Amino acid sequence: MKKLVLIIALFASVIAIAQEVNTQKGYAAEGYDVVAYFNAEALKGEKQFTTTHQGVKYKFATQTNLNAFLENPNKFTPQYGGYCAYAVATSSKKVGINPKSFQIKDGKLYLFYDTIFADTLEKWNEENPEVLQQKADTNWEKIAMKKN
Repeated sequence: MKKLVLIIALFASVIAIAQEVNTQKGYAAEGYDVVAYFNAEALKGEKQFTTTHQGVKYKFATQTNLNAFLENPNKFTPQYGGYCAYAVATSSKKVGINPKSFQIKDGKLYLFYDTIFADTLEKWNEENPEVLQQKADTNWEKIAMKKN
C-alpha cells in the first residue's frame, strides 16, 4: 500500500511539473533546442532528437545537444516554465513566447514574447532586469503553487 501511495504521489508531481511548463506545439520552448540557446542560437529541434524530462518533451537540433541535455537537464531548462519572463514579472501571468526571443544570463535561459507590437526582451533590458528577475522569481513561486 505504501508503494502505491508513493507511486501515485510521484506521478502526480510529474504531472504538476509538466503543467507548469509551456508546451505550445507539444514541446518545451515550442520545439526549439534549449541547449542551442546557450550557444547564442535559436534553432528548431528535430523529431529524431527528442527526450522527455519530468513529463515534458524537448527537441534538439543535434545528437550532441541532446546528449548535453541528458547529462544535466536542469542546466538547460528555461526559467519560469518557458513562459515569457517579462509577463511573469510584470503581470504574474503565463504568457506564450516567441522562441527566437531569448536571453542567457548567469547561466539561465529566459524566454520572451516578441511581435510587431511588443518586444518584451527589449522592455526587460530597458527596465531594471535585476528587479524584474526578482519579481518574476517571486511571482513564479505563487503561480507554481496555484497549479492552474
